[in-house]
Amino acid sequence: MSRNFGENHRVVVAMSGGVDSSAAAAVLKEQGYDPIGITLNLSCSARSADKGCCSASAAADARKVAHQLGFPHYTLNFKEKFKKLVIDNFVEEYQNGRTPNPCIRCNQFIKFDLLLKKARELGAEHVATGHYARIMTNVSRKAGSRIKDTNMESGQCPMSNEGKYKLLKGVDGRKDQSYVLYMLTQESLAHILFPLGGATKAEVRKIARNLKLPVAEKKESQEICFIEDDDYGRFLKETSLEAVKPGLILDRQGNKVGMHAGIAFYTIGQRKGIGAHGGKPKYVVEIFRDKNAIVIGDEKDLFRDELTAEEVSFVSGSRPTGPLEVTAKIRYNSPGAKAIIRWLGGLVVRVKFEKPQRAITPGQAVVFYAGEEVLGGGVIRG
Repeated sequence: MSRNFGENHRVVVAMSGGVDSSAAAAVLKEQGYDPIGITLNLSCSARSADKGCCSASAAADARKVAHQLGFPHYTLNFKEKFKKLVIDNFVEEYQNGRTPNPCIRCNQFIKFDLLLKKARELGAEHVATGHYARIMTNVSRKAGSRIKDTNMESGQCPMSNEGKYKLLKGVDGRKDQSYVLYMLTQESLAHILFPLGGATKAEVRKIARNLKLPVAEKKESQEICFIEDDDYGRFLKETSLEAVKPGLILDRQGNKVGMHAGIAFYTIGQRKGIGAHGGKPKYVVEIFRDKNAIVIGDEKDLFRDELTAEEVSFVSGSRPTGPLEVTAKIRYNSPGAKAIIRWLGGLVVRVKFEKPQRAITPGQAVVFYAGEEVLGGGVIRG
C-alpha cells in the first residue's frame, strides 16, 4: 500500500540525546512531519546505566530537545529484549572466538523491528533515526524538501522501479553508516526515514547551532552503550567465565609458545598482548573455540583472498542467480575491495577477493556494494 505523506505524517524519532538524532527530529519537524521522540532504555548494568545513548542523561537531553521543538517525548524500557537479542549474542560470539558487532543486531532487532512495531501502536507509519545513509524510492514521503541555510535533502530520492527501495551510502563519506544497515528489508525500508542522509556532519552541527539546541556541541560517543569505558574484558569476566578461561597460544605448526588469558581478549589481527616470538612481532591469525587456543603468526599470515558468510540477506529481497561482482567491506572503516560472491545455498555465500585482505575476522559483517548502493551482506564465519 502506498505510504503517502498526506495520509499520515506522524513519525517516531529514535532519540539518543545526541546531536544527530536531535537534528533529524528538527529536520522532520520543519518538513511538516509530526514527530514523537522515543529514547530507548537498554542499559542492563549499574555501570552502564548513566552513560551512552540509552542512559538517563541521554533521555534527559532528548526530552529537552523535544520540549524545545514542541513535540512529545517518551522513554521505553527495552532492557529485557535488548539483553536477549543483543547482549546475550555478543557474549556467545566471544565465547566462540568471534568478534561481533552488536550495533548491527541492535539496528536489526531493536530499532527497526521492535521500535517500528511500537511506532505503529502510537499511530505512526515511520521510524526515523540520525543515521548517515539514504533511501531511494519513488513512493512519496515528503521527498526532496530542503532545509533553510543548508543544501541537505531529506534523504529520499526518486528511482524508476515502482514500489522498490534502495539503500545508499550517506553523502558524508567520513560519517557513512550504511555498513551497519545492510540487513534492512524492503518492508522495513518502506517505513524508515533517514533525514540526515544527504547532509555532512558540519551541516548537522549548523542546524543544531542555528536552533540553539542544548546538544549542539555534544561530543559523539564511540563506545558500545552497554560496556563502560569500552572495557570488554571486565564486562566478559562478569558475564561469562567460559570466555575468559586461560588456554594455549600455538604457533602455525601447532607448537605451544605461551598461554592466553581467555579467547575473548583476542581478535584476528591483534598484536597487543602477544609479544615477540623468535625476535619478530606476532599476530593472532586463528582462534579455536573447541581447543580454547589461539594461533599466532607473522603479518603475512593475516592475508586471505576468500571468506564464507552466513545469515546473508539482500536489500532487494532477491538472491543473485549467478556470480556477482561487488565491492565488499569486511569492517566498518574499510574502504572496500573488489570481489565476486557466489551463493552456496541456504543463507551462505562465498566471497572471493581480487586481492588478499588483511585480518578477515569471523563475527564481523561483510557488506556488499555496487557503487553507492548497499546490496546486502552477512556475518563472516570463516
